[in-house]
Amino acid sequence: MKVPLLDLGRQYAPLRDAVLSAITRVCDSQQFIMGPEVEGLERELAAMLGVKHAVGVSSGTDALLVAMMALGIGPGDEVITTTYSFFATAGSIARLGARPVLVDIDPASYNLDPAMVERAITPRTKAIMPVHLYGLSADMDPLVETARRAGVALVEDCAQSIGARYKGRAVGGFGEFGCFSFFPSKNLGAFGDGGLVTANDDRLAHRARLLRNHGMEPKYHHRLVGGNFRLDALQAAVLRVKAPHLAVWTEARRRNAARYRAMFDRAAPGRVGLPAEPPGRYHIFNQYVVRVPRRDALRAHLAEAGIGTEIYYPIPFHRQECFTALGYVRGAFPEAERAAAETIALPVFGELTEAEQQAVVDTIAAAIDRAA
Repeated sequence: MKVPLLDLGRQYAPLRDAVLSAITRVCDSQQFIMGPEVEGLERELAAMLGVKHAVGVSSGTDALLVAMMALGIGPGDEVITTTYSFFATAGSIARLGARPVLVDIDPASYNLDPAMVERAITPRTKAIMPVHLYGLSADMDPLVETARRAGVALVEDCAQSIGARYKGRAVGGFGEFGCFSFFPSKNLGAFGDGGLVTANDDRLAHRARLLRNHGMEPKYHHRLVGGNFRLDALQAAVLRVKAPHLAVWTEARRRNAARYRAMFDRAAPGRVGLPAEPPGRYHIFNQYVVRVPRRDALRAHLAEAGIGTEIYYPIPFHRQECFTALGYVRGAFPEAERAAAETIALPVFGELTEAEQQAVVDTIAAAIDRAA
């Protein structure tokens, strides 16, 4: 049985008429940049996430840039973040001329280790950027307290975690800013790039709105030097159709994650490292990432069997060529390096069938047995 890593067509089919109607509505309006569709999406997502302000932007990467620009982060500043994430996390810091100060991860959650964050604080620290990786919230209480004591900002990278919760609260509202992505493969994905910045502070939210549109207010009067980080009305319209279904889609992913656990417990007990969900956290499983022996050989075997997988992420930031000047060496962050060598993401999208999951598990279990 061939099993794709992700099949967006299954999600799209029942929504096709509603999506095409929304697209037609925008086309008939001939208002394609910002406007009422974006404003409507911002209101709806702010209510969903329990935040005061939601600012639509052009991508998750641009959400991080806008947030840090609004905080005045630039050359000479340091931002503490994980070494194990999608490149935009550290790349956006470097693009502003600031220094990414990297820390290792907790091996169970793959999120940054709060104790290491506290040790990394210096007089140059301007912000802490936790990533809620794979859809699981970082451990926010100690991070919020560390930021408070140090007098620095907290910018949440929520690109993979819309709807994830920590002690009952949605991520994106713990710090000065939350930054979300609507890349098509996300749990809530657009039909192209898109992003969101969330905030509870009126002044910071206003700065973010200015910065996404060249710092302009009113028209052709520029109070700040911003950028073109605006969200397209077409993307906003599509997201407004999809957003009301997010909770159901998330529960389907969680059902599939629970089913994987039961299947692996039967077929390969104790031989596959399964995702953790610590008490007080609500995992949305943007990815379902496991640890396995001989990962690369297993992935090749799964590919031959027609089963889609991905590696998130094979090279931590401190081993990336573009960050050589940061001065980190191989072995500096052993948990991240171990995760990069041992983890693999399996299909978990909401429309995945039980039979498809069983095929994934059986193929992995048989490969592990043969290699033993």
